[in-house]
Amino acid sequence: MTAPRSALFRPLRLRDLELRNRVGVSPMCMYACEDRSGRVHAWHVVHYGQFALGGAALVVTEATAVLAEGRVTPRDAGLWDDAHVPAWRAVVDAVHRAGAAIAVQLAHAGRKGGKHAGLPGDPADERGSVPPDAGGWVTAGASGAGFGHYAAPRRVSDGEIEEVVDGFRAAAGRAVAAGFDAVELHAAHGYLLHEFLSPVTNTRDDRWGADRELLLLRTVDAVREVMPAGMPLLVRLSVDDVAEGGLVAADSAALAGRLRARGVDLVDCSSGGLVWGAEYDPSPGYQVPGAAAVRASGATVAAVGLICEPAHAEAIVRDGLADVVLLGRAMLRDPHWARRAQLELEGAATIEPRYHRAYR
Repeated sequence: MTAPRSALFRPLRLRDLELRNRVGVSPMCMYACEDRSGRVHAWHVVHYGQFALGGAALVVTEATAVLAEGRVTPRDAGLWDDAHVPAWRAVVDAVHRAGAAIAVQLAHAGRKGGKHAGLPGDPADERGSVPPDAGGWVTAGASGAGFGHYAAPRRVSDGEIEEVVDGFRAAAGRAVAAGFDAVELHAAHGYLLHEFLSPVTNTRDDRWGADRELLLLRTVDAVREVMPAGMPLLVRLSVDDVAEGGLVAADSAALAGRLRARGVDLVDCSSGGLVWGAEYDPSPGYQVPGAAAVRASGATVAAVGLICEPAHAEAIVRDGLADVVLLGRAMLRDPHWARRAQLELEGAATIEPRYHRAYR
């Protein structure tokens, strides 16, 4: 006798997109464009395709820069040029063939951009900003204050901010051309959209400082202009800044209501990343309370944060704390996490036919 249908494996509709279950892959920076062109390649096809074969419903890409200077590192993926579209289309096609949906996370790293990747095996002294003469750049920030030991950014002008909005709009149009199913705006972790949102980092005395939400809301409007009406728009927020005087869950819940009114379909709820040296106490599901607070405002939300076990993910959705669970490190360890979870929760799973021997 099979177990009853789990909450985690019920479909979810976002506009015209129906997700086959509530399990997704969280956006994770990969720093894998070795030629620094921003073009993804065969590695990315395999990387993202494996999660779709493993049963995840939604794959969200790594932070994908809308301008060259918006990259986190020189190795980041991009959508700032039409030349990036065919390469992304190959990734999208691979995910679709395996039955999953894919969203691109569009980002501008702001003052946290232009850093060394800091991957295992990189020289120990390559942990801060890449010098301009070594392929780095002068970063753009809300107020001109630096992030930790990174190089100080320039304070972006009014005109440059408009260029950022235009960059997001154009990148969203390219995402549509590449066949993505959804777009996510990265307004978390201290990157540029988040830097403008928080009173800790936005100390401007112009209109962008008087209304700290203005840049994000303008960006939402801009990308919606070029997205089909049935295509979902997601926004990732740091629900709590984890910084004294910063935004907390109640602020983000209120913002989520304004985002819904502008056409945002799901809020991807993370936390922190705004200031150097913030204190965390990570534990399984440590960011779920923030997602629950935003969901209580009426928003559809995704929860993240060391969610590793199927029973835990099931409880989060079943108990109404979130609508979707996004996994990162757990998916890297086991790309077939969703298949295993369905077997554990329901006693049977929808299996990729060519893998049937593994599940006898």
